[in-house]
Amino acid sequence: MNLIARPSVLSGTVTAPASKSHMQRLIASALLANGESWIRNPSDASDAWAALSAAAGLGAEAEVGETAIRMVGGLKPRSQELNLGESGLGIRMFAPIAALVSHPIALVAEGTLQQRPMTPLADALGRIGVKVELTQGHAPILLEGPLQGGDLELDGTLSSQFLTGLLMALPCAQKDSTITVHGLQSRPYIDMTLDVLSSVGIQVTHEDHRLFRIPGNQQHQPFDQTVSGDWSAGAFLLVLAALTGDPYLEIDGLGNSPTQADQAVTGALLLSGAKLMRTDSGIRVDRGRRKGFNFDATHCPDLFPPLACYAAFCKKPTTLKGLHRLQHKESNRGVAIAEEFGKAGIRVELSEEKDEMTIYPGPIQSCTFDARGDHRMVMAGAVLGLAGAPIEIIGIEAVEKSYPAFFDNLSAVGATFGRA
Repeated sequence: MNLIARPSVLSGTVTAPASKSHMQRLIASALLANGESWIRNPSDASDAWAALSAAAGLGAEAEVGETAIRMVGGLKPRSQELNLGESGLGIRMFAPIAALVSHPIALVAEGTLQQRPMTPLADALGRIGVKVELTQGHAPILLEGPLQGGDLELDGTLSSQFLTGLLMALPCAQKDSTITVHGLQSRPYIDMTLDVLSSVGIQVTHEDHRLFRIPGNQQHQPFDQTVSGDWSAGAFLLVLAALTGDPYLEIDGLGNSPTQADQAVTGALLLSGAKLMRTDSGIRVDRGRRKGFNFDATHCPDLFPPLACYAAFCKKPTTLKGLHRLQHKESNRGVAIAEEFGKAGIRVELSEEKDEMTIYPGPIQSCTFDARGDHRMVMAGAVLGLAGAPIEIIGIEAVEKSYPAFFDNLSAVGATFGRA
């Protein structure tokens, strides 16, 4: 489906959606807890529903209400196949959890997730007692446990998501475990995982995110927790506030706990000269000078699309570090940004040697913007259209992955969208 985003003035208040990253971790922990857990303010993102479906397939009971989900945990698999949709976190997190049981379970994927590399995951699980079969290095993943625990080394340069799964599952294994991680990326996401584990009574220690010590024979405890607001989606809202708010646009629902990598967007906006002020329930953004800025997004790669949008309207070029983190997203996101922004008149240069992206600001030109099945690119196209010139976005349905209400929420505060 296509939609045209037209230049608009936004005012009022938008509440950020619930974090799919936080919710997926809570779902996994509720599955592993013996007893009744409550997850409040649930995300309606497709990734979150895929995680809930996987938990149900592994034995959890779930009752879904408008404002909360009641789950009763316990690993009692009722399905030999778990469909994780297009959720990279889901498939990498639930693989070690599914490996806790002693009979075969297949994890299947859809869309671009079918092409993401899974060999490091398979190799690591194989070293701690799990039989793993891949299809040419990719999903589907056939697992046969049980996960025994033990000592292993892990390459953390590609993704932190598999480490999250190991940290969730290994406390339930019989043996004590250690994980030595080399070159860990996205450390704040591991901090989120550790926050969740601590809140449900699981003990894990680490030495500077390089050596993790995980005692075995632990038990996740039932809980009653509220899903935090999603800073990944909130980053687009904050950028829109800085570009189109009149007199201002306030973003509610963005707290500081648990840790989220994309909270770093506030630092980037401040570097550019934007003005941010905390309110009782959110953040108010006023327009600033929009200076070009340099920002290292290695540990928060989901900030590339919203910050690239903002940089397009700055007075001088902006450089974002960490380009290598974008290759294995829903699209090859670095290439996607360069090519699609180019259609809108914004020159974007990619340097693999320097591991950086440079955005050169300029007037936005009307164009047809292909989101390439990538939810973050849908939102990026919308920002360019709402703040610049009419942009026709191809494939807006991809936004369901993380923020299904994106267009409705923005329409409520003055955004203008039209059918192509």
